[in-house]
Amino acid sequence: MYLIDLIKRSLRSLTSAKTRTLLTAFAIAVGTFALALTLAARNGAQDYANSIIKNNFDPTELIVTRDSSLFTTTDASKPQVYNQSFGNITSARGVATQVQMLTDADITQLSQTPGVQSVTPVISLALQYLTRDGQRKYVATMEVYNPYQNPTLLAGTIPKNIPNNTIILPEGFLNVLGFSNAQDAIGKVVRVAVQKLSSQTYNINQLIKSQSVSPDTTNSTENSFKVIAVYKTPSTLIQASTGLYLYGNSSDVNRLNDYITQGTTSYHKYLSAFVKVTNGTNITNLNRVQASIRKLGYTAQSVLDTEKTLTQVIGVLQGIVIVFGLIAVIASVFGVINTMYISVLQRTKEIGLMKAMGMHKKDVNKLFIMEAALIGLLGGVIGSITAIIIGIILNPFISNQLSLGGSKLLVFSFIQISVLIISLIVVTMIAGLLPARKASRLDPIEALRTE
Repeated sequence: MYLIDLIKRSLRSLTSAKTRTLLTAFAIAVGTFALALTLAARNGAQDYANSIIKNNFDPTELIVTRDSSLFTTTDASKPQVYNQSFGNITSARGVATQVQMLTDADITQLSQTPGVQSVTPVISLALQYLTRDGQRKYVATMEVYNPYQNPTLLAGTIPKNIPNNTIILPEGFLNVLGFSNAQDAIGKVVRVAVQKLSSQTYNINQLIKSQSVSPDTTNSTENSFKVIAVYKTPSTLIQASTGLYLYGNSSDVNRLNDYITQGTTSYHKYLSAFVKVTNGTNITNLNRVQASIRKLGYTAQSVLDTEKTLTQVIGVLQGIVIVFGLIAVIASVFGVINTMYISVLQRTKEIGLMKAMGMHKKDVNKLFIMEAALIGLLGGVIGSITAIIIGIILNPFISNQLSLGGSKLLVFSFIQISVLIISLIVVTMIAGLLPARKASRLDPIEALRTE
């Protein structure tokens, strides 16, 4: 019997029992729906993690620290021995600990490591305030601009070499500083104030971010900066804080940091540094330099390591949902077996007639396997289409709630959906083997006698 004949006969059999066929297909569709949404969520999360990495980290750089606890969870249940040469930090839970800081000697040693192109200490300044003439004062944080942050500019341009005494302003400061729009801020002067410290405490938010300070109020200075660009506030998932970061060049940020910390134990000490690797796009070369830095006693994390950290939780959640989806699929397999067995029992006389008219056992076997395959196809298509429709409806809502901007959390792949449907067809064909075998072994004479 030709394949087209098998398909036609199978379709006639399935349409003659529409309710039973649809119920079985819907059972398969439930598992397909869960698996399709899980794969879409995984794709969206992976794309979003990749965008975070791309917009915040140079793939040719390593994040280097003296203290591995900055990349791991610290046991806060045990007291820590005080060390004057270490820096104090406060975790997000308010637990005070100490970490070993990078010094100028460390920066020099890292710079002299074979394969290292440059070393940039990470500095995040908690400013006393930001203001302009006739406006109130606001707290803010200032950092060195990293081209790999790739901010969306609302006005202005960012030159390759940012001039001294210029600043990149976030849109969140526009209204409060009296600017009518982003373009109005370009070329205008804002004032940044910093204070000398008598003591210093670093506050780590997630990894290494803002620092809160205990100022010496008798010593402060104001610095004027011209606004050269205004950037759109990034997603809250990309930047866990308010996103109100000012960006300047390395010279200005280092100058202000030196003013703040001079005369304290934090002078020329850094939590971490970005180490740019020569020809760092070559993974082998990057790994070699990373290994060399680790041998010197430092902790070095690459972009790939950061990406693994970001996707680890995603992978766990994805695995849980996949398990539930597979359970639903397995349950539907038994439904297919049950449906096909009932079909065999109800069509015993029909089977006997087909065999009496010359249909071979293998053709009877193929007929029932084809029916099972069509049920799997129907369930897979229903579940996949439903998932895609739900995804299209939910994507704008999810993006708005999570402040994803133009990114989508549910990203469907045609190849993945196709493979999923094909896999379900194969699974249902396997499930139809036992009923098909039973049908092919029926004695035509005995089957014709069945009432």
